[in-house]
Amino acid sequence: MNDLHDAPGTGPAQTPPVLTLLHTRLNSALGGAARAWLDQALDEAAAAPGTHGPISVWELRIAEAGRRCGPEHAEAARVLLLHAARADAPTLARVYRQGTADERRAVLEALPHLVAGPEALPVVEDALRTNDTRLVAAAVGPYAARHLDAHNWRHAVLKCLFTGVPVDAVADLPRRAGADAELARMLGDYADERRAADRPVPDDLYRVLALTGHPATPTGTDASKGPTAPDGTYGPDGKES
Repeated sequence: MNDLHDAPGTGPAQTPPVLTLLHTRLNSALGGAARAWLDQALDEAAAAPGTHGPISVWELRIAEAGRRCGPEHAEAARVLLLHAARADAPTLARVYRQGTADERRAVLEALPHLVAGPEALPVVEDALRTNDTRLVAAAVGPYAARHLDAHNWRHAVLKCLFTGVPVDAVADLPRRAGADAELARMLGDYADERRAADRPVPDDLYRVLALTGHPATPTGTDASKGPTAPDGTYGPDGKES
């Protein structure tokens, strides 16, 4: 799903072309009963979008998607349902909070298509506090690239390195990492800590470091203290402290 991204500014009032393509692909992959279920669920979401109040019928369909469409197609169905319902930031936060890990990932994938501003950042920040690599990978997509401030974005990159999430998952990485001396310093600290512990330095670290334009040289910081942990809540192993 991480290739399903439109240009910034696409709003929920119209269906982004990439979601139209997603719907077409999903229809071609689903059997007749699953297609009928999806069509009905999308109609329900469009007719009665739930932004406030008790749980809506379409939110129940989010939970059903795995059983109705199969695990391999459930995420695509959930993203389409969220868009059809025109879910706003509070609704997305509720679905995320109440959902399973798979449902939470669908919310993260849907963010770029539904929320134009930074209102949904708490959802991204929560995902980055987990050690679920699938959530972390979804959290560093286009929405984070557009709205995370420099401090939190740098920590998100380090979170990927800590947890083994490939940096290919980080949207807009070359632009945001370019000429970022502070990110280079943090990467150098992390590399120093890994070497001091006789542990390998991830190849992805050198990829990101090259993008910053700064050489991989010691920064003068005390490597024994370990890398700067994202928001002070993660240790070198990427776990919450």
